[in-house]
Amino acid sequence: METNDPIESALLWLNNGHNVAIATVVKTWGSAPRKAGSQLAIRDDGLMVGSVSGGCVEGDVVSNALEIIGKPTIKLLQYGITNDKAWEVGLACGGDIKIRIESLESNE
Repeated sequence: METNDPIESALLWLNNGHNVAIATVVKTWGSAPRKAGSQLAIRDDGLMVGSVSGGCVEGDVVSNALEIIGKPTIKLLQYGITNDKAWEVGLACGGDIKIRIESLESNE
């Protein structure tokens, strides 16, 4: 069963033995590509469902998620107009976004 819902996808992947990370936009300011609450599910093999940035910072979010998958941890990332990293990954929209990534482990 395929779904475009990040949470449903994460649950399905976990039930199939994969480790997963969920990235969630927790705060925005100014012009931001996605609103607070937007989510991206990332599977341990790199498969993704959802969106936290419309593509402009997702590569960096996925890279960070893959670093913590399989470890019981949470990571906070921030991209903004005064942040050099934002320009490196393509966030030139004049806004600021804060993203929380949490690793979830399969029970198998």
